[in-house]
Amino acid sequence: MIRINLLERRKEPRAQRQLNAAQLGAVLCTLLIVGTAIVLGWRFWSLRQEAARLVQDVARAEQDAARLRSALQEVEKFEKRKAQIQERVALIEELRRGQNGPVHMLDEISRSVPDRLWLAEMRQDAGDVRIDGRASSLTSLSDFVGNLEASGYFARPVEIVDSQVETVQGSGDLVKFTVKATFVLPGMPAPPPPPAAAGRPLRPAPARPAR
Repeated sequence: MIRINLLERRKEPRAQRQLNAAQLGAVLCTLLIVGTAIVLGWRFWSLRQEAARLVQDVARAEQDAARLRSALQEVEKFEKRKAQIQERVALIEELRRGQNGPVHMLDEISRSVPDRLWLAEMRQDAGDVRIDGRASSLTSLSDFVGNLEASGYFARPVEIVDSQVETVQGSGDLVKFTVKATFVLPGMPAPPPPPAAAGRPLRPAPARPAR
């Protein structure tokens, strides 16, 4: 007698379906893991590439900074050298003006002497010059002072410190004078003028009898 267990046959398709679902789930999990691994791997590789680029950028930036520092040092050296050269040029120019100053001063004083006026002594203290001399008249003395002021080498005003008339045998009356002037080269600032009360008016003193 043949017996067929229909119940067991009905159970087989369900078990098969469960097995297929488990296999599909395993495949999906595997695919998910593999995909995740690929994404993470790609991300890791991308970060490494970006880090390498950043390292290269930092190295280039450091090289550029080093070149800039070197250039700045060269500029500083150039500026220092330029300042030293300018100081030397200024010193040489000042020395040249100082050497030429006395020559110009004597030349201008000589040019300013009018007729009938004689210089007896000249004293210089820095830029101040005191000139002693004699003139045949007050007009000659006034012309001498005006010529000094007009020369451009003496600061205004040129001061008449002293003037008096003396009688000299064989020459008559002469004006003995002392003039004070401040020598200034053209282009240099002039010293401040002396107070108004410091000067004396041009006034002849009483004549003294000859001895």
